[in-house]
Amino acid sequence: MEKMKRAERMVAITQVLMLKPNVLTPLTLFAERFGTAKSTISEDLMAVKGSLLLSGQGHLETIPGAAGGVRYIPEIAKEEATQFLGNLAECLSKKERILAGGFLYMNDILFDPSVLRPLGLIFAGAFRDKKPDVVVTIETKGIPLALVTAEALGLPLVVIRTGNKVTEGSSVSINYVSGSSRRIQTMSLSRRALDPQKRVLIIDDFMKAGGTALGMKNLMAEFEAEVVGIGVLVEVRITEEPKLVEGFLSLLQLKALDPDTGKTSVVPMVSF
Repeated sequence: MEKMKRAERMVAITQVLMLKPNVLTPLTLFAERFGTAKSTISEDLMAVKGSLLLSGQGHLETIPGAAGGVRYIPEIAKEEATQFLGNLAECLSKKERILAGGFLYMNDILFDPSVLRPLGLIFAGAFRDKKPDVVVTIETKGIPLALVTAEALGLPLVVIRTGNKVTEGSSVSINYVSGSSRRIQTMSLSRRALDPQKRVLIIDDFMKAGGTALGMKNLMAEFEAEVVGIGVLVEVRITEEPKLVEGFLSLLQLKALDPDTGKTSVVPMVSF
């Protein structure tokens, strides 16, 4: 194979790292792949690190020693995040999104990879310092959002079920009051899904009264887990009624939704 020029090698190194975020890659892998010395790879990585910082796409962590290597930590630039949330709030504020019964249509947003990836990076940046061990959500609409957050943090995802699933073996179940329907419902989690005493980050798509989030916190207590953060995409704040949970982070806030007039107002809540 023809030996790569430095610029070509740096592009290839960046691609390898970005395809495996949060994964420790030994320098010997790059040295063998590109047929060059580890000292040369180290110089390339310094240049890649500077490029990532300037573009706001993340940073590199270097681990010294024989068992060390380099790890890419994905991030999103503050200006990009601000603009993205502003555009998303404007999109969700359109009157065409009002559904019968006073609900806000969000399915296309929640299943669009081009929207989900920046959201996952924003959540990851907000909660990385909390050092969670696992990301937790409840089925079903919150799963894609929680998954991209888990990927950005390099963590596993655990999904709480609504009801019991025989195929998952022994499980822990609790009853909770849904904030949207005000009905008593059941959520459960297999005992094999989550080891005890983990640090948990809860991610969900929507919060009205906070009943579901409170239920997830109570379920985590059954596993002796510590909830180090709660993140939701959209929080309803049409009235001043307090939520059932405190200390959560909402990226967007629904401040008005009137099916009669078609008025909808969604605003960003995170400042960078």
